[in-house]
Amino acid sequence: MSADWSGAVVPRLARGTRLRQDPARGGWVLLGPERVLQPDPIALEILKRVDGHASLEEIVTGLARDFSGEPERIEADVRSFLGGLAEKGLVEVA
Repeated sequence: MSADWSGAVVPRLARGTRLRQDPARGGWVLLGPERVLQPDPIALEILKRVDGHASLEEIVTGLARDFSGEPERIEADVRSFLGGLAEKGLVEVA
């Protein structure tokens, strides 16, 4: 995720990308064009909040509240994680 994105940006899963439970794999998967990723528990918590409605700031605030974490560190981790997915074409800005 580009460093110039403000907390007001609204990330969403890119077209053709879905987060689904996969009983065959025993958990959640992020399905994208020609890709299947199995998110770890932390990644899953972030992805569940990437709904095309919540801003980056709202996602970070919710995570900090729900997991009693430091908002600055959570924001850095969320930006890094979503930035990696954006580079792969799996996340975009709404």
